Amino acid sequence: MKLNKKIVLIGTVASSFYGFRADLIRTLLKKGHQVYAFTSEYTAEDLKKIEKLGATPITYTLNRGGLNPLADMIATYQLSKKIKAINPDLVFSYFSKPVIFGTLAAKIANVSRIIGMLEGLGYTFTDQPEGLSKKTQLIKKIQVFLYKIALPQLDQLIFLNPDDPKDLLEQHAIQVKKVEVLGGIGLNLKDYPYQPLNSIHFPIKFLFIGRLLKEKGIYEFVQAAKLVKKIYPDTQFTVLGAIDHHNLGALQQTELDTLISSNIIQYPGHVNTIKDWIADNHVFVLPSYREGVPRSTQEAMAIGRAVITTDVPGCRETVIDGVNGFLVPKWDPEALVEKMIYFIEHPEQIRVMGAESYKIAVEKFDAEKVNQRLVDILGL
Repeated sequence: MKLNKKIVLIGTVASSFYGFRADLIRTLLKKGHQVYAFTSEYTAEDLKKIEKLGATPITYTLNRGGLNPLADMIATYQLSKKIKAINPDLVFSYFSKPVIFGTLAAKIANVSRIIGMLEGLGYTFTDQPEGLSKKTQLIKKIQVFLYKIALPQLDQLIFLNPDDPKDLLEQHAIQVKKVEVLGGIGLNLKDYPYQPLNSIHFPIKFLFIGRLLKEKGIYEFVQAAKLVKKIYPDTQFTVLGAIDHHNLGALQQTELDTLISSNIIQYPGHVNTIKDWIADNHVFVLPSYREGVPRSTQEAMAIGRAVITTDVPGCRETVIDGVNGFLVPKWDPEALVEKMIYFIEHPEQIRVMGAESYKIAVEKFDAEKVNQRLVDILGL
């Protein structure tokens, strides 16, 4: 096997390389490989951070949100030229659009090994209480059509959870040479040290981390907070995450202001030290409608917190119901309330289930183990 391989990683946002791929890049460099990080959304500072990791940043154009076939074709051809100039041994792309267009570009560039990873299927595959809008249904059709063209060109396709291949490949009869389920990107456990709750002090504190989007379950969390506060008014609910102004399902600033002023939730705004906030709370809550495998839950588990999350793809990979927390039906604030009250009335279970969360995190979400598996799948 040839050592010192040239590996092209194709993502979109530059911060994803040093935020989520740093451990993988370091592992590859340690093995003597050259790594090229292709990014389409970046600042000069981002590119410096990628260089600092030891990878070579390469910028390219990708129309991330739009659906302009001509622009996409031109961008794919230009991307293929950049790939061909490097002449890599492997192209590994992640996120939906890079997997589609990066795969096609790599095929045009005659790359010998092409692997893609879908860390979730995105909002077009996420059920909504009122059903998918006409626009979303159309985007989904186009996306499936593009997947049917691109995915059969891959040597391997990696998913994070076992539901995604069923909902994408089986449901839409898409042929792929080989499928792997990785089970979560994992995290560096040293960055999220275990901090057990040796004693539980009232009031009980519940924490939500995520963009303030409908499909992250922010409305269910808020609704549950209101209901719990009617019975246990001192209970604290903290929300960490930004409003995504480009997203139709985002919580509005006016709604957020009302929640803060009425003392339903605490909202400290942007924070740098997520782990300190997790450590300061008792129970982590993510009522999401669908995930790949949520990183925020993995972080909470590594620190040793009990979890309440939804019984949906991705989320159900993080909780063994009744062991390290609870799985509740999606779109169901009353079910959330029931489990929140259980923890308020059985505080000793917060400690017991938090310890179980930590054990599961070590077993399933240690980045060292996950990266080793990923490197094996990549054949490196």
